[in-house]
Amino acid sequence: MNSKPSSPTGVLEAALYVDDLDAAAAFYGGVLGFSQIQRVGNRHIFYRVGPSVLLLFNADETVKPPGNPALPVPPHGARGPGHLCFSQTRDDLMAMRDHLIAMGIEIEAEFDWPNGARSVYVRDPAGNSVEIAEPRLWDF
Repeated sequence: MNSKPSSPTGVLEAALYVDDLDAAAAFYGGVLGFSQIQRVGNRHIFYRVGPSVLLLFNADETVKPPGNPALPVPPHGARGPGHLCFSQTRDDLMAMRDHLIAMGIEIEAEFDWPNGARSVYVRDPAGNSVEIAEPRLWDF
């Protein structure tokens, strides 16, 4: 009898799909300040976000079959806005909120959850919902 394997311990990478990699780079690298790991033409940009990686893909490019047999990543992609939530302490979150406003980024929503955690929502240039919240959002 096989025992059940342990569950994964975290999210290593998450992907969003964008239609303009230059605009995405200006937002995620310029405004949010993430460190770029790699950019491959008009296909993708990868950013370091703490211990995780944010993958930004041009969906028109990722639906194409892999061109490198050594890296047979299956075609994938999504259409329409997605959602991703980043975490910051309340003090850093409020400083980021002020920075976003100063950069001309509209705050779409901002509130405290029932457990007291703060969330701020904006849209990236592709229309993805980007939330920044206190890590305790999921403590209950």
